[in-house]
Amino acid sequence: MSGVLSLPAPAKLNLFLYITGRRDDGYHNLQTLFIFLDYSDRLDFELQDEDRISVLPAIPGVPETSNLIYRAAESLLPYRRKKSGIRVNLIKNLPMGGGIGGGSSDAATTLAAVNRLWECDLSVEDLAGIGKKLGADVPVFVRGRAAFAEGIGEKLVPVELQEKWYLVVVPDVHVSTKEIFCHPDLARDSPVRTWDELKSVKWSNDCQSLVKKIYPPVDQALVWLLKYAPSRMTGTGACVFGEFDERQAADEALQHLPDGWKAFVARGLNQSPLYRELNNLL
Repeated sequence: MSGVLSLPAPAKLNLFLYITGRRDDGYHNLQTLFIFLDYSDRLDFELQDEDRISVLPAIPGVPETSNLIYRAAESLLPYRRKKSGIRVNLIKNLPMGGGIGGGSSDAATTLAAVNRLWECDLSVEDLAGIGKKLGADVPVFVRGRAAFAEGIGEKLVPVELQEKWYLVVVPDVHVSTKEIFCHPDLARDSPVRTWDELKSVKWSNDCQSLVKKIYPPVDQALVWLLKYAPSRMTGTGACVFGEFDERQAADEALQHLPDGWKAFVARGLNQSPLYRELNNLL
């Protein structure tokens, strides 16, 4: 394969997030529902003669070897059959600390792309297992299907949902997932329910009330969105979203966004656009 392989790293939403307990290893047991959005970072991959992994642009204050994109590519070195380096250029659209999966999605797209460029011939399940070591959310991006997740987010059951439209507001704050999950006031006692039970209840996010208290801009965004649709936070935040049946309604709400705020409208997807594009290359 020659030339540049350009692929999306899509955003995700957690349509609900319940914390059912804390494990002995410090992680939390969750029940959550993942969907993808037709809104993405973009990664350009290119083989290079120099036998090294290069990731551009550099992130200030973050060593290249700590970058999830670098670590994802590095994790495939033992499996490569094509001896070459990899150069990755990231076009960043997804906010950091937004709860929409930017870093995890970048890592998953890197695994899928480098697996092909280096002719590793690893299956999706193989890549998901490698991805789990990079982050709890990476496997859902690797598998590329909307899913009901349990455990720490790695036990995935594919689901098929109505593909609605979402207005996602991006508050100007960076929420630390570690801070939220370590906070003593985080609710950790939601009951364990089956997917069939959860389908019929009003969905919520156990992290939302705590994040609202610590990060007032998140609370402000949730309150503003309520004028147009029920609003919820995704993941540990900071992004919040409203759900719409039609794009026009989401676009009309976006037109009323307060000055200085950031937001976007995107379609919810059951299949990741990563695999839609990869399959088109076959």
